[in-house]
Amino acid sequence: MKKLWNQYSYAITLILLSCSIAIILSFQYHSNEEDQFIKVTISEGDSLWGISDQYSTQHSLTNKEFVGWVKKHNKMVNDQIFPGEEIIIPVSKDDSSSTTELASAPGN
Repeated sequence: MKKLWNQYSYAITLILLSCSIAIILSFQYHSNEEDQFIKVTISEGDSLWGISDQYSTQHSLTNKEFVGWVKKHNKMVNDQIFPGEEIIIPVSKDDSSSTTELASAPGN
């Protein structure tokens, strides 16, 4: 064993060091999906299609693609959503923070 170590010590050390660095970097740069996209809380009367329309300027998906993405990433079986439920939608946190919602004034 000592003979093997003496002959290949540099290669073994290099392989172990490379593996260690790869593992450390994969944990460091692994991003959680919830960190990349926004989470919305469902209100009474909301639908996935309506949410897709509401955020249409902040995503480049069709309504059908948007609903499919939401269902897949939130592990939903159908299009049904319930008030109080929180879902992740494919709108980047960076995009949503730069938008401003304006309140509408009641008409006369």
